[in-house]
Amino acid sequence: MVISLDSSKQSVKADPTSLKEPRIVRIALTTLSLLFLFIFLVMPLAVIFISALRKGLDVYVASITESDALSAIQLTLLVAVIAVPLNTLFGIIAAWCITKFNFKGRNLLITIIDLPFAVSPVIAGLVFILVFGAQGLFGEWFLNHDFPIVFALPGILLASLFVTVPFVARELIPLMQAQGTQEEEASISLGANGFQTFWHVTLPNIKWGLLYGVILCNARVMGEFGAVSVVSGHVRGLTNTMPLHIEVLYNEYQFTAAFAVASLMSLLAILTIIIKNIIEWKTAHR
Repeated sequence: MVISLDSSKQSVKADPTSLKEPRIVRIALTTLSLLFLFIFLVMPLAVIFISALRKGLDVYVASITESDALSAIQLTLLVAVIAVPLNTLFGIIAAWCITKFNFKGRNLLITIIDLPFAVSPVIAGLVFILVFGAQGLFGEWFLNHDFPIVFALPGILLASLFVTVPFVARELIPLMQAQGTQEEEASISLGANGFQTFWHVTLPNIKWGLLYGVILCNARVMGEFGAVSVVSGHVRGLTNTMPLHIEVLYNEYQFTAAFAVASLMSLLAILTIIIKNIIEWKTAHR
């Protein structure tokens, strides 16, 4: 550590060599980290794929192409296709309002956006049952109009939307706050309207953060279990998403089929991680 003093101030300069841990400490910490990742991440993934393929490729293919499995896959993808764009649109609007304008209730809006992080997904599912169930506040009206909410696609969609609301917004808010409003103000002063300013100025600056939030939102939608389990009714071939279908198969001791469907979700998770790392690398270089 080198300390230099002058008449006006005291500055402290750190010698980079003084910050290095002993070699044995670095090796031990690295080994422990890798061992932890291997035991809790690599081994479970390996077990999933080994168990899925244990009875051969023919059984594996039959397990993921069976009618109930295909229905679960299709429902999961359908919910993701609907929920992710809606939450992306909401996240952009909310982040724009919070970071570009000062208004009463701004902190309350931020708190509400964070609410799904604090509320258990199971509790969220129960709330939807109380509101839209057959004995709920509005459930009878929807049933009388032949538009059931719970134990149907709308309920699954609402539950998925609730648990994934914060992901895009919370990714964009700090990013847009750090960027400030100077560029948008300059664009408007040059004659651009609000949409032109967003499309040509704001969006290019937030595109990688936006894509990162979308990926996290998509991963949570496809993997959500608690809230969807409550509102779905577990109707095989109709309201079971992939996580629910895996649970049903496992409870029926159809282990190979359960692990086969789980392997598909694992592949989607690995693909998500790869895309996420690519985005992080591009963001760091940017």
